[in-house]
Amino acid sequence: MSESVIELTKQLIAQKSVSPDDKSCQEIIIARLKALGFTIEELNFNQTKNLWAYHGEGETLMFAGHTDVVPAGDESKWRFPPYQPTIDDEGNLYGRGAADMKSGVAAMVCAAEDYVKQYPYHKGRIAFLLTSDEEADALDGTVKVVEALIQRQEQINYCIVGEPSSEKTVGDQIKNGRRGSITANLVVHGIQGHVAYPHLADNPVHRFAPALNELVNTIWDQGNQYFPPTSMQIANINGGTGAENVIPGDLKVQFNFRFSSELTDQIIKERVETILKKYHLNYTLNWRLSGQPFLTKQGKLTETASQAINNIVHINPILSTSGGTSDGRFIAKMGCQVIELGVINATIHKVNEHVHCDQIVKLKAIYQQILERLFSE
Repeated sequence: MSESVIELTKQLIAQKSVSPDDKSCQEIIIARLKALGFTIEELNFNQTKNLWAYHGEGETLMFAGHTDVVPAGDESKWRFPPYQPTIDDEGNLYGRGAADMKSGVAAMVCAAEDYVKQYPYHKGRIAFLLTSDEEADALDGTVKVVEALIQRQEQINYCIVGEPSSEKTVGDQIKNGRRGSITANLVVHGIQGHVAYPHLADNPVHRFAPALNELVNTIWDQGNQYFPPTSMQIANINGGTGAENVIPGDLKVQFNFRFSSELTDQIIKERVETILKKYHLNYTLNWRLSGQPFLTKQGKLTETASQAINNIVHINPILSTSGGTSDGRFIAKMGCQVIELGVINATIHKVNEHVHCDQIVKLKAIYQQILERLFSE
């Protein structure tokens, strides 16, 4: 059935589903799941399409992912047109979303197809949660569906998010958690004036410099056995008017924290405010919390996934919490074990995004064996 998973991946790549426009991705998937007898529910919010589907009953493994992609950028720089899936002579499948994460979605669907055909009266429940709003604001996608599922008291035991988690070979790494992410949007207020008359102005850049130095050099925590130390990075600074002889009136600074479970967003806010007040700054500060840290400790899901990987590709994966955020942060609120397991992430969001077809076939086999180990043994 290797041809089926490659063909489905190509069908999905051919849909120019730039977030939150799903095009026909979920329609394609719904048709295949309906043919298997899945119960289908579309939970759409505003411009976002969300799919909740399930088959069977009892202990539940949910496959989660997204059908949207980031823009292709300058298409003239691509080796092949980004929405015309193309396999080169070496077996690499090119196209926007090839790695992030239409191959993962195809592998999930095809693994479920083969499993249900083999075990039509299987134990447990297989579920899908797919959204077209992961790559953009993530306001009307998984987070909204999770809220709806929690309200109706849906019980999810295990979740596999098909994000591209591997580094050098498929299955070499399982993400069993992610750091939290919070962004600060700071405006330091001063008084605009002529550079020749600094005594008549108040330069916010000069004012902020000592605080910036302290923010950058602060050790926020030491991390722990699951997470690296919290990282703070300046993303943007803008303070000029465009004229070389004007002291700016305001300085805009944006910085982000990727934080471990040693901190909370509230602790970060308080520590930043303490530093800013220490230097007597006149400022406005707004925060945007993208997600709290979450962790799935070693247990049935990580062990089952590791056994499946070892059996299919003959390696022992490592557990990691590195990288950015994913929709797993929303799903973890349901109290289930959550991992991310997908293809190699080397070309995600890049020009000439691609994945080798062999990776997709192996990923599908790993997913199918996880189902067999959880529900058929």
